[in-house]
Amino acid sequence: MKTFGALLLLLLIVACAENKKPEQKSISYQAWPEAKAWEWYKDQPWLVGTNFNPSTSINQLEFWQSDTFDSLTIDRELSWSADLGMNLHRVYLHNLLWDQDSIGFLKRLESYLTIADKYQIKTMFVLLDDVWHPVPVLGKQPDPAPHVHNSGWVQAPGAEILGDSTRHDELENYVKGVVSHFANDQRVLVWDIYNEPDNVAGQEGRASLEVENKQLYSLALLKRVVKWVREVNPDQPITTGIWRGNIDHWGIPDSLPALDRYMLENSDVISFHAYDGDLKNVNKKIEALKTYGRPLLCTEYLARGVGNSFEKLLPVFKDNKIAAINWGLVSGKSNTIYPWKSWDSTFTGEPEVWHHDIFRADGSPFSEEEVLFIKEIIAGESN
Repeated sequence: MKTFGALLLLLLIVACAENKKPEQKSISYQAWPEAKAWEWYKDQPWLVGTNFNPSTSINQLEFWQSDTFDSLTIDRELSWSADLGMNLHRVYLHNLLWDQDSIGFLKRLESYLTIADKYQIKTMFVLLDDVWHPVPVLGKQPDPAPHVHNSGWVQAPGAEILGDSTRHDELENYVKGVVSHFANDQRVLVWDIYNEPDNVAGQEGRASLEVENKQLYSLALLKRVVKWVREVNPDQPITTGIWRGNIDHWGIPDSLPALDRYMLENSDVISFHAYDGDLKNVNKKIEALKTYGRPLLCTEYLARGVGNSFEKLLPVFKDNKIAAINWGLVSGKSNTIYPWKSWDSTFTGEPEVWHHDIFRADGSPFSEEEVLFIKEIIAGESN
């Protein structure tokens, strides 16, 4: 009788829970209607910020693992960003962190968002990334290669999983777990679900580790990730940024590779990268992408050595109300003050012109004039 009574009680609890379930939002596997995207965007200020990685972290794993999660540095460096007037950071995650300790990982994400919110900085989380080292490994991360750009950055998920389509579903729990946890969190503004898919590592010793026919596997994985995120149905828009190819084709979907076309047609808001030294090319990208009729976000720019600077690009982005997210805030273990060519040439000291980043680790800027310009244009005091 006791067993029967317990069973009856359990059935009653389940029945009550069913009756109290919140109304489920309908799921659409298509991109948001244009009107919904603009309704979301009209409520945003001009979004300006950086791709943020604390100076004490060489990559995403060192950023977020429990032994190296550095809340003091994060707090200090976010305060410098806020002082510039920045209001959005693009922040990379990694699937291995979920596999290692999903509960602890979510707690550290919460901790980060609490700090960022204190400085009124929204977050764009990046779930996957095809750039730099194809073999990510948990645990202690390597020391930086001296004077070499981004020597320790790692791909997510990496070649082992990406190159085996039967393993792609291993990422579902990570994607759905993170997105569902923050699906209604106003501190998270956008989901960038896959950075530079089909970017192939070309550095010596890494090219041989890459996936053959990578574009096929990246597209297959991207399709799965889009489906998983749509099933969660977050309040925030999703995007995957176009970053390569002939920009004359960017506005003509039928002329694009299948991967690039899928990226654009399945983004709620359109994002892109603009490391061009020639401002004419940046403007061509903008005009091409306007044809999709959606808000635009530039999620990577700043390459001072080729003439890609705050002074050149921010006025263009501001005039068009395009979100502007440069690469790098504080010079540190990623060594992104060095240019990409540092992989193929020798630097023995700090470059005269920094490639990325704004501040040194002590908070002093690379350029006082540049910092003043950033502050003024964000505050509306510069045209």
